[in-house]
Amino acid sequence: MGGIIEIANLTKTYRGGVVAVDDLSLEVGEGEFVTLLGPSGCGKTTTLRMIAGFETPTKGRIYLAGEDVTELPPYRRQVNTVFQDYALFPHMTIRDNVGYGLRVSGVPKSEIAPRVAEALTTVGLLEKAEARPGNLSGGQKQRVALARALVRNPKVLLLDEPLSALDAKLREAMQVELKHLHQRLGLTFVFVTHDQTEALVMSDRVVVMDRGKIVQSGAPTELYDDPATPYVANFIGTSNMIRGEVAHANGELTAVRFAGGELHATSGSARFGVGQKVVASVRPEKVQLRGEGEAPAGHAVIEGTVIDSLFHGKAFRLEVDIRQGTPFLVDIQLTTGARLARVPAAGAAVALVVDPQTVSLFPAEAEETP
Repeated sequence: MGGIIEIANLTKTYRGGVVAVDDLSLEVGEGEFVTLLGPSGCGKTTTLRMIAGFETPTKGRIYLAGEDVTELPPYRRQVNTVFQDYALFPHMTIRDNVGYGLRVSGVPKSEIAPRVAEALTTVGLLEKAEARPGNLSGGQKQRVALARALVRNPKVLLLDEPLSALDAKLREAMQVELKHLHQRLGLTFVFVTHDQTEALVMSDRVVVMDRGKIVQSGAPTELYDDPATPYVANFIGTSNMIRGEVAHANGELTAVRFAGGELHATSGSARFGVGQKVVASVRPEKVQLRGEGEAPAGHAVIEGTVIDSLFHGKAFRLEVDIRQGTPFLVDIQLTTGARLARVPAAGAAVALVVDPQTVSLFPAEAEETP
């Protein structure tokens, strides 16, 4: 086996024929931070629970460090899970919560104390050892749950939406803490979330799931800049999706005609023929407002009318009518010294410039398949 985790043709079918995970295969390298990302019901948590041993696969095998653990109970697998609800014992001190798993496993008392102290030090909570969970903040409780998982020296740490109960600012801080903790410890992390930002910030690799299958797996930048399907383009970040047909194509550019004009793309030019129905994806921050002069060669220029302007802190998001049914989104970054006068008001006519290298093209039928 090549990775610390090897999942081969894993399937989970529940009563009534509901397929939660569908013939999924995945390898996770030792020390890697892999995130399973997708909406509710895509199979990510079921996959994690099968790795942990809390769910039994209908078909397929799970290997940990080369050992087939498919039939082993959770306590015999060298993995530990951190849950969304922390699952701390309210009547126990933090020290006793962290050491609980060691005590029930029969670890000698003389060994428990230093291991608990080390785990609490790792998460920065040694000074809270005698406190009880009710006296801790949400972020501190989450770190106690981490310490309790780490104290057993697992080969793999499984994290099931562990930050979803935190407020936005604390959640952002914990994302950074978890990333740094992973870097310090060198452990293998498998993280489950439906939050795209969380996945992009923390992961070495993101595995996007839909309807029990893996749609695309890759580095965060790869998924963002080169999505494999319209589903990934829509789920990772925000994308404008324009439906049209290929007007002409050569070895360098593909021109896509739609109701409001024409787009050009360099990606995948050879795959599309004239007249073929396609979907073009464009990120809002990749679109420019045309100033004075001509647009660069090969760049498409789309005429439109501003519907609304929404302030997003670091940027203004324009909703532009380009006669394609749904508003076309354009992000204007407010860099140092930028003036609000640059932001067109509702009703203003604008010309949008799109670099063909920033356009992803997909066959129209790709919108219907996972």
